[in-house]
Amino acid sequence: MQKRRSENGTRASRALFHTAAVEPWSLCRNRYSLRNLMTDPSEHWQSVYKNKAPEEVSWFQTEPHLSYKLIASAAPSRDARIADIGGGASTLVDTLIAKGYTNVAVLDLAPAALHRAQARLGADAWRADWLAADVLTVTFPPESIDVWHDRAVFHFLTRPEDRDRYVEQVKRAVRPGGHVLVATFAEDGPTRCSGLPVARYSSEQLHGTFGLGFVLEKSAREDHTTPSGAHQAFTYCLCRWEPDHSGRVVA
Repeated sequence: MQKRRSENGTRASRALFHTAAVEPWSLCRNRYSLRNLMTDPSEHWQSVYKNKAPEEVSWFQTEPHLSYKLIASAAPSRDARIADIGGGASTLVDTLIAKGYTNVAVLDLAPAALHRAQARLGADAWRADWLAADVLTVTFPPESIDVWHDRAVFHFLTRPEDRDRYVEQVKRAVRPGGHVLVATFAEDGPTRCSGLPVARYSSEQLHGTFGLGFVLEKSAREDHTTPSGAHQAFTYCLCRWEPDHSGRVVA
């Protein structure tokens, strides 16, 4: 994705996500605004972020060390196209911008979460693209993403048909040779989060859910401490998307 500065200091970009009617990410950064493409916004997640500060939710991380480490290993080039799926008010976007990444995009179901992140970034909010939408239904341009990152969205997909739809979205959006980094609760992690049921995974189970073509390069376990002091175990899998590959683990 080519980006340049215009004469007034804003940045022109090719939209990472596209629908037939609009190019939702190409202009919104210049006004720190959002184009909300959802036809049925999630009141649950809107309520969470309207009633709690980002640092009060259980999944909050002051520094997303493991996510950044794995993203940087997969995409050292600072112009890599990185999409943080369900990024909400996460500080990952802050870290990526601070490290010099120039093509960062954040998608979340709750506009309130994205507004929180934009407010925190202040004058740097224009450096990222923002989209309030459902990952299962938004239209991704084919092969438009180099690194797909998701920490704690996939484990909320408890219906097989939703997981299948998610994987199809990944296959469409990520370029061949690009990477998919997904983190979920581990087998011994919580069974519910934010009042909702979740699915839990070992690295083998998480990798297997995505199927052929996803080559497992790295997996890791994270012991996350919540703001209230509780401990939550996460499983991370970093896969390379190779459509013609059998999907075996890299030695």
